[in-house]
Amino acid sequence: MGLDGYILTAFILGIPANEIVLPIILMCYMQGTSLVNMEDTFVIGEILRQNGWTILTAINVMLFTVFHFPCATTLLTIKKETGSWKWTAISFLIPTVCGIVLCMLTTLVYSIFVV
Repeated sequence: MGLDGYILTAFILGIPANEIVLPIILMCYMQGTSLVNMEDTFVIGEILRQNGWTILTAINVMLFTVFHFPCATTLLTIKKETGSWKWTAISFLIPTVCGIVLCMLTTLVYSIFVV
């Protein structure tokens, strides 16, 4: 899929709020115990490169950021508005499956044409 375990864990832990995914990734890479707040994008880039990020990793993270499950608040709103766990589950599964498939296809195409 082109994403390591820290990245996938950050997406899962980011269910309450999607904007904490990158700070969780950085916290895991730095082996810290609390979320980090870095203003210098150069430092962030260096941390990511030191942990094996490539252009493919960055592309897959961007794709999965766009195509993954909504945050918990959105899911709860869907449940409240539709009154159905079925639509909540569908709202979770469709973008997540799309994100997984897109990341896998991107990794496949990258490995065929670039590597």
